[in-house]
Amino acid sequence: MLKRIGSWLKKKLLLVAFLGFVVGIVITIYSHKAIDATSTNEFCAVCHVHPHVFDSWKLSGHYDTRSGVRVNCVDCHLPPKGEGYLIEKARLGAKDIYGFLFKDSADFNWQAKSTFEQAQHFVYQESCVACHQNLFPLTLTKEGQEAHLYYSQNEKEKGLVCINCHLDAGHYDPNMVHAQNINFGSKGAVNLQLFTSPAVVDKLEDFKETIPNTTVSFNMKAIPGGTFRIGSPEDEPTRRSDEGPVREVKVSPFFMAEVEVTWDEYLAFYTATAGEGRSTDTEGARTMTEVDAISGPTPPYGQPDQNWGMGSRPAITMSYHAAETYCRWLSQVTGKTYRLPTEAEWEYAARGGTQTPYFFPGSPKDFGEGGFFKKLFGKTNTAIDSFIVFERNSMSKTKTPEEVYPNPFGLKNMLGNAAEYCSDWYAPDAYTQLSDGVVDPKGPESGEEHVVRGGTFKSDVGSVRSAARDYTRTEAWLKTDPQMPKSIWWLSDCNFISFRVVCEFDTKTGNN
Repeated sequence: MLKRIGSWLKKKLLLVAFLGFVVGIVITIYSHKAIDATSTNEFCAVCHVHPHVFDSWKLSGHYDTRSGVRVNCVDCHLPPKGEGYLIEKARLGAKDIYGFLFKDSADFNWQAKSTFEQAQHFVYQESCVACHQNLFPLTLTKEGQEAHLYYSQNEKEKGLVCINCHLDAGHYDPNMVHAQNINFGSKGAVNLQLFTSPAVVDKLEDFKETIPNTTVSFNMKAIPGGTFRIGSPEDEPTRRSDEGPVREVKVSPFFMAEVEVTWDEYLAFYTATAGEGRSTDTEGARTMTEVDAISGPTPPYGQPDQNWGMGSRPAITMSYHAAETYCRWLSQVTGKTYRLPTEAEWEYAARGGTQTPYFFPGSPKDFGEGGFFKKLFGKTNTAIDSFIVFERNSMSKTKTPEEVYPNPFGLKNMLGNAAEYCSDWYAPDAYTQLSDGVVDPKGPESGEEHVVRGGTFKSDVGSVRSAARDYTRTEAWLKTDPQMPKSIWWLSDCNFISFRVVCEFDTKTGNN
């Protein structure tokens, strides 16, 4: 009996194993067919409804290549086969299906998804290298050879990837020019009256500065002197350790620009100094001390405004050195003393007489996304949107000043939009060196990086508080600059930095 049962079970198991084997073969065959069927460009386009995605691909260098090989969606947006291809395909496929079923593509910020910050999450470096194994083809230009040599020597140390410079390789963007922009700043004739003299200021009240021999003017706000507590208390939401300890300090009266230096203002400087310091041959020969007040920037690489527009938008992507040089030039042509604000001046002005996280009512807890239930019941507080340009409302770019309300001192975009240089060197424990009651405090006497304040259009609610501190990252912000040596004027990897000028005022004499 037992032998019969054993024999029967053995036959059944062999049959099951055979059937399993057959089914496995069938599944394998059809899995490969399914994988191939779901890897076509047409299939990808079912979910990825990015406007003009196919048109931009057909115009790119990956469509009609010199070798005749056409690069398809999966060739860039998935790793090479055998290097996690199936795992990534399954992971991204599940994510895409979820987005297709539960999200509205009309709400997507496609422009933001085309930026490097986003592209690095779905373009695989391994795929680039799999095809482009030779970094020094005979067709490469001299500048290309220098840039590729820099990449090969610094790839791992600096975290360089191909799309740092070749972001438009797969989807053509006519505005993305990774070359010297010798025509930047050139303007046609404009029928506007030139200002012949600067503003005359003899008392502490708002005034409009006029830049001589230009058509450019800007508003300066009178900031009364006063005492305030610099930094944030320990119980302030999202507070960071470098914001304390809180110190009570005094700031003398001064003037501060209503908005960040605009492109109109910066281009006036750029145009006026066109004959100075524009040779790339001398770029490396100049030092910080050798550059005088009227030396002008060299032509940038690409388009510094990111093609967002110029005019009244904040001038961005210039270095700390460029900001300081602009201030020296402005001082020279107006006869006043213009400079970057100290950190204490900046925070005093940003607060506008308040001591709360923002210059308007509310806390970071009030303005956060708040999760599913806040969205479901409509509890999200959007009052912050009237005052600050940040990650939630910026559409990943700067905005013009009229889109926000001013703070109590009449200043716009002190928080958000673009980060602003301060003259102080950064130190995480800077406030521990201050004493209560100190007048017009300044930061450390030396350092490696400068203070940056205000947050940016990329910042979350916690990073756009009045007390939030940050600092420059000089090396990282010049990572992909192809020039050898690197530019002292322009930042290749920082599209969110700007600056605001202050003008000194002597309360005793009424002069500035």
